[in-house]
Amino acid sequence: MTPDYKFQPRITSDAQERVAAVLAGALGSSKSELLTDLQYQQQRQPVQVWLAYVEGQLVGCKLGYERQPGQYYSWLGGVHPDYRGQGVAAELMRRQHAWCQEQGYRRIRTHTYNRWRAMLLLNLRHGFDIIGTMQGTHGLTIVLEKHLSCVE
Repeated sequence: MTPDYKFQPRITSDAQERVAAVLAGALGSSKSELLTDLQYQQQRQPVQVWLAYVEGQLVGCKLGYERQPGQYYSWLGGVHPDYRGQGVAAELMRRQHAWCQEQGYRRIRTHTYNRWRAMLLLNLRHGFDIIGTMQGTHGLTIVLEKHLSCVE
């Protein structure tokens, strides 16, 4: 089963519910908290979303937004546990980074926690460098950054 990938330059209200459900399953977080975060962030500025579907079912997503001129923030992402290990997260990331480069962004920044090691390793494999840490709501947050001249 080859996933179909779709891009939305602004996450629609009908997609927010489905995205929150996928992220809740992927991250082990509360769907209602994620939905609140999505709605809040979308009110502040457009959130772009890359979606992965298998047989019409949403199985993965990658969200981000402009943090400041020239810098994009890769915010949230996840793949349903049944579809992990098939390259879906890597393809969503590749598509997000290619779009960012086309839009003229020079850097992509993201944050993660040690407990999400698969995402940390994926980021490192795709050219991110660890540039620091900071205290986050769920413990120590790892801050990563990638210069887009390094896009595969």
